[in-house]
Amino acid sequence: MKITIIGTGYVGLVTGACLSEFGHDVTCMDKDQAKIDRLLAGSIPIYEPGLDVLVKKSTHEQRLHFTTDLQDAVNQSSAVFLAVGTPSHRRGNGYADLTYVYEAARELAPHLRDYTVIIDKSTVPVGTAQQVKRIVHTENPAADFDVASNPEFLREGAALSDFMRPDRVVIGSEAERAIAILKKIYNPLYLRDTPFVITSPETAELIKYASNAFLATKISFINEMSTICEAVGADVTALAKAMGLDGRIGGKFLHPGPGYGGSCFPKDTLALLRIAQEHGTASRLVEATVEVNSAQKARMVKKIRDAMGGSASGKTIGVLGLTFKPETDDLRDSPALSILPPLAEKGARIQAHDPAGMEEAKKLMPDLQYVDSPYEACQNADALVLLTEWNQYRALDLAKVKSLMKTPVFIDLRNVYDPAQMTELGFQYHSIGRPLLHG
Repeated sequence: MKITIIGTGYVGLVTGACLSEFGHDVTCMDKDQAKIDRLLAGSIPIYEPGLDVLVKKSTHEQRLHFTTDLQDAVNQSSAVFLAVGTPSHRRGNGYADLTYVYEAARELAPHLRDYTVIIDKSTVPVGTAQQVKRIVHTENPAADFDVASNPEFLREGAALSDFMRPDRVVIGSEAERAIAILKKIYNPLYLRDTPFVITSPETAELIKYASNAFLATKISFINEMSTICEAVGADVTALAKAMGLDGRIGGKFLHPGPGYGGSCFPKDTLALLRIAQEHGTASRLVEATVEVNSAQKARMVKKIRDAMGGSASGKTIGVLGLTFKPETDDLRDSPALSILPPLAEKGARIQAHDPAGMEEAKKLMPDLQYVDSPYEACQNADALVLLTEWNQYRALDLAKVKSLMKTPVFIDLRNVYDPAQMTELGFQYHSIGRPLLHG
């Protein structure tokens, strides 16, 4: 099937590469000529494990194409995916900015010829499919088309496996022709018995927000429990394990840390609150989730200061990890952006390392010092903060780490290491929600 993807960002590029791997003829279109030139040259503009290999393979086999020509991309396509950005509105009110979605709908409308399904792949508020339908019909009254919602559920760092082996495929449409085309697109998954949820566009649009809000709530819940654990001398690790063994709860997303970040949870929780408010309802749980997350990040600043005797002024802090999670170069709403600048503003000298995120971090936090290795981050440090749990930080040469540091204060905000072992090695070890041991 001939398919067009409008937008070559994270969702668009992963979707295009994976659909071409399914055997479809896919054209990815973007207005950004520099980005298209990079893709045509074999350079991937985002960091996602395995994506470069898949793009190269499908491009070589001529199933994946890149262009800035919208008419050429849409021509003869049976399906057009809208995979453009929907960031939080610049006014800071939490609403999703649909400028790019509506612009794409307006610009593709004149190029529609035969029957086409326009598919919202971007995360969009309830009612967006109907708005896209209205825009396209206004721009091209003769067009034969339907609009469907097909939300993505991709985790950065695991996007290819999430697309190829999803928990479910959600199709939001009441048009039989559109549903049939989407089933054909995802036929390889259908044959693997992947559950398909066929529902209305409005329900499909809300499913994505509800799913992300629930996962964010689990994170905020366990972070709140970690605070209680520290207050009463309990161990959040054992608590989370016991909770997760209950099949009704499950262990995923019950890992305490410095707060959630990334391109989805912060944006989508706020957008869901605005959707509820617009329709005269409330979402108290989501409101609390957002508040707890903000408080957790602020609490991490205090935890680091307290570990250094109450002040960061004049101290050197080594930092391991800047991205909001491992296996990505994404710093959007990363806890690092809320935790490190306040420490630097109070006089701390921060020397940071990250395997993939330093180029972006230099733009967002130019006052930090960036180093080439985790051990360089330890050099003469008064404290070392493990902020993102990259695999290469999980098996550090701890004797070497200690020898490089001025003071062996290790602040583990991901609970990677064992408190008893760290204390035995001579570290003043601080973690989240676990009793503080004294050597």
